[in-house]
Amino acid sequence: MRILVAEDDANLRGQLITALNAAGYVADAAPDGPEAAFLGETEPYDAVILDLGLPGRDGLSVLRGWRAQARTMPVLILTARGTWQEKVEGMDAGADDYLAKPFRMEELLARLRALIRRAGGQASPALACGPVALDTRTGRVTVADMPVTLTAHEHRVLSYLMHHQGRVISRTELTEHVYAQDFDRDSNTIEVFIGRLRRKLGVPVIQTERGLGYRMDAG
Repeated sequence: MRILVAEDDANLRGQLITALNAAGYVADAAPDGPEAAFLGETEPYDAVILDLGLPGRDGLSVLRGWRAQARTMPVLILTARGTWQEKVEGMDAGADDYLAKPFRMEELLARLRALIRRAGGQASPALACGPVALDTRTGRVTVADMPVTLTAHEHRVLSYLMHHQGRVISRTELTEHVYAQDFDRDSNTIEVFIGRLRRKLGVPVIQTERGLGYRMDAG
């Protein structure tokens, strides 16, 4: 899962990136409004953490621009003052949730997980496909209740497929959602990760749609 962090405070931005990486996400950073607007318009994010007080172009303007262009990724806004007027303006502009500063990182990550689950039509924090289960709170993967150890990239590929069960996902889409913007992307490596996942899971839940991509389906 790929996240955009739009925050002008360098210290907080660094803390958010570190926490997201530790939680298994890949994250891109934008220090101002124009950069955030550009990235949100041109890159496919699974969610955005958006500070309203961005320099160059405020967060509300950026958010309204995305929604006007039918960009539907979930957006969690950060407010400095936490006033009800600011929260209402953010929600009316198209935000999906808000969090007032200062906040606990655990709460931000929990809200982010919920936004991503809802965007994928998943209600429970524990995702399941046949005997395969992924706990989005802990990142733990099990098959028939037995733990499975995955690399970071394998986990990101599985997580994306689990969040979008039943839908055919192309290699290009997977590549765009498991690597950060500045990473040297190679869609061919997706085949390698899929092969490793199939071996480690040991059950046929990842289907290949020839010429199209992959589909997570218990059958």
